Amino acid sequence: MVIGHGSPVRWAAPDGPWTEPDLHLFPQDGHRYEIFDGSLHVTPPLDEPHGAVVRALVTTLRGAAPDGWWVCERLGIASGESNLIPDVAVLRPRSSGAIWADPADVALVVEVETPTSRRCDRLLKPALYADAGIESYWRIEPVPAPALHIYELGADGYGTARTIEGADLVKVDAPFPVRVAPSTWR
Repeated sequence: MVIGHGSPVRWAAPDGPWTEPDLHLFPQDGHRYEIFDGSLHVTPPLDEPHGAVVRALVTTLRGAAPDGWWVCERLGIASGESNLIPDVAVLRPRSSGAIWADPADVALVVEVETPTSRRCDRLLKPALYADAGIESYWRIEPVPAPALHIYELGADGYGTARTIEGADLVKVDAPFPVRVAPSTWR
């Protein structure tokens, strides 16, 4: 990074792959800076409807979490050459508490789709989470009404376990028993 007196901030890319220390160069400006296999990925700031869905899901999961489990919004996960930031992560009891969570501590990751994250949330991030060995992946489509897609890790990556829509409470067993009603997450 080059900073001159009175000049705008200019960024310089590393000579090789991006690494976790490079992420500290970026401002806390609402963008999501992640590294996928050594390549930088930037997502624009998220809007209020997205935030409302994330907050509602966090409230739901925290309300059902057994003692010792952690439900975290935008917690980083370090896996190989990747530093990923899901919308929501659920950590098992006795997790390390590191700034970048170890995938072995993560029981569930959740992504809430936006128009700018749709392909990444459907294709790239599930592949990276599966490679990291994270057992459960949830993807929420917020429009027209939130729909929850639940995926479970198998030998070939994530397979769709089920899709839940509507305002009726439906029981989900992983990462712990919780009742969800996706259309109320607005």
